Amino acid sequence: MKKRLVIAGGSGFIGSALAAEWLAQGGEAVVLTRSPRKRNDGAIEVQWNGVHIGEWIQYLNSAAAVVVLAGKNINCRHTPEAVRELAESRISAVQTIAAAIAHVTKPPAVWVQASAIGFYGNRGDLILDENSSNGEGTLSGICRQWESAFESASVPRTRKALLRIGVVLGREGGALPVLARLTRWFLGGRAGNGKQFVSWVYLKDLTQMFRETIRREDLTGTYNATAPGPVTNGELMRQLRHALHRPWSPPAPGWAIKMGARLMGTESSLALDGCRVLPRRFAEAGFSFQFPELKAALKDIFEPTR
Repeated sequence: MKKRLVIAGGSGFIGSALAAEWLAQGGEAVVLTRSPRKRNDGAIEVQWNGVHIGEWIQYLNSAAAVVVLAGKNINCRHTPEAVRELAESRISAVQTIAAAIAHVTKPPAVWVQASAIGFYGNRGDLILDENSSNGEGTLSGICRQWESAFESASVPRTRKALLRIGVVLGREGGALPVLARLTRWFLGGRAGNGKQFVSWVYLKDLTQMFRETIRREDLTGTYNATAPGPVTNGELMRQLRHALHRPWSPPAPGWAIKMGARLMGTESSLALDGCRVLPRRFAEAGFSFQFPELKAALKDIFEPTR
């Protein structure tokens, strides 16, 4: 019998990669999404709204794992209404999954919950690990509420683990395609002073982090899902220019980033703030990164397959 993975909010960048990886290993992947569609990769998409229990609950019964990625995209203007939606979409998804697990005869063996390194806030060059305190600011507050909902979920027959995910690099989604496009247009300079840290992780390593967390019964609690080599924004853009064969580019001053973010309907803090996060607990667990350094990750993403 195939092992079933249920991914709530799994139709996006990370969820699609995780489903593909699970299917490649001979498993069954079920994606809970607001807009289900037919797929030709073998995954099943099922309707859910992140709030109410529905027919999708049947897929949790006897599942090997449930991964919860659901939540409104943070790439928006953080108005009071948007901040409320950002928090509520995450909290309600956690609470709905917890209620569903309590209603099935054979609950999933493990629940892996996504969070984000936004938990730590804008912390300069301070080195942070899983023992570091919650930071200040909008995203830190959202992450605190998000994680609190998960911690308080009572699922005694299901192992729980939480991954604070960094800036995910990949060809098909996340921030990298936008940065690559700007760089190809000779606009790949640093953002602001470029000293803000980018705690990144390559998508290929991230999917393996999820798989390792699902596979190993000794992995519980909170883990930073980041590469061990965080870099400053200035270094990220320098290496990106090198990978794309572009020369030095002038920096984008803070005021220009703020103006551009307003015009594009997003928040400048997503580019100008940062934190220096290390995956201490994954390292202690013996996790082996395929791409621990940025140069190798960018090479794998952008060099044509030979």
